[in-house]
Amino acid sequence: MKTIDEIIRSNRDFFEDEEPSEGHLERFNRKLEMRFHTGGIRRSIVPYLLKAAVVTLLVTLSSLWTWDHFIRPDRNRMTLGDVSPQYKEVENYYIHQVNLMENEIGTVNLSNNPEQMDMLRIEMKSMDSVYVQLQKELNANPNDERIINAMIEHYQTKVEVLSFVVNQLKAIRNENQNTSEDEKVRI
Repeated sequence: MKTIDEIIRSNRDFFEDEEPSEGHLERFNRKLEMRFHTGGIRRSIVPYLLKAAVVTLLVTLSSLWTWDHFIRPDRNRMTLGDVSPQYKEVENYYIHQVNLMENEIGTVNLSNNPEQMDMLRIEMKSMDSVYVQLQKELNANPNDERIINAMIEHYQTKVEVLSFVVNQLKAIRNENQNTSEDEKVRI
């Protein structure tokens, strides 16, 4: 049995002289299409996945850039914890104390006197704005002991003020309870 190479070599004159019959290329192309493209044109999903990945990457990077340059609230503020681990412990202690006091104030019902509640909120915002200013100054001068001491004193003052407010609210609540008990006894 002869191989295809031997057949072509032995009939070389036949292959060089004759042209393929009319319509040969069209039939050949149809056969190729039927063999490799059954069911219509197939498209690859890879370009769509790449486009989706690029869009996702761009959205993520633009979101991070926007957050970093416009939204991040503490961009030019520095906390005591940023200065040293010891100051971080001090700051955490005072933050815990302030949170305890604020929670205790929240448990006292001031719904009967909204003016006092508004006044208390305004004072707390005022104290917080002073602390934000101290944070900005600390960012400008990270090793300035005066600013660090002022921040610690601010926390101490805030705890003292909140403690005073809690004690006053408890006293008012006790007076109200005693008054209501006296009224019950009279009835």
